Amino acid sequence: MTTDSHVIVLGTHNRKKGRELSELVATWGLTVKTLADFPAPLCVVEDGATFAENARRKACQQARHLGTWVLGEDSGLAVAALGGRPGVCSARYAGPQATDAANTQHLLEELQGVPAAQRWAHYVCHITLADAGGVVRAESEACCHGRITTAPRGTAGFGYDPVFEIAEYHRTFAELGDAVKAVLSHRGRAVRRLLAALRPLIPQLPSS
Repeated sequence: MTTDSHVIVLGTHNRKKGRELSELVATWGLTVKTLADFPAPLCVVEDGATFAENARRKACQQARHLGTWVLGEDSGLAVAALGGRPGVCSARYAGPQATDAANTQHLLEELQGVPAAQRWAHYVCHITLADAGGVVRAESEACCHGRITTAPRGTAGFGYDPVFEIAEYHRTFAELGDAVKAVLSHRGRAVRRLLAALRPLIPQLPSS
């Protein structure tokens, strides 16, 4: 990217999520930074009742703190047979310090004995763009539907990807790989929806 490109900050401490988001917005012609590029970013409390609330908090609070435009994102898995759980608790489903593997195992235990026809689920992603004053300037939300397998399959991706199967492909996100996931995923779809609203705002972003 050129040295005079505009800068956008991804408001996440999750390195895997940050890398995926960076790849998704790379085609926008922007210089992408993450919270790892700042010495003292906020650790925003994600106690909202919805993905939208959490995404707004991440974007707005971090933007005011850093004094720059921030893209905040919150996403998770909703399983029909579990009444929409794990939902906004997806990252900590098995406990406050849970790993991806622990969360996945807990989910499979919760669904033990549930037949394939009742294992439908969907990923949700909400993205919020806030300006340096913490004002929301654009938002988008998207879903990706699939079903939960009975055991992990594949090694790509992160989170619940090894057990989230895209029915049309008969493969999990972890089996399909990053390139296919970027096209089909909730996060990829939300990013593409946000681009239409972001385009006219790019000249207002800070320059690198």
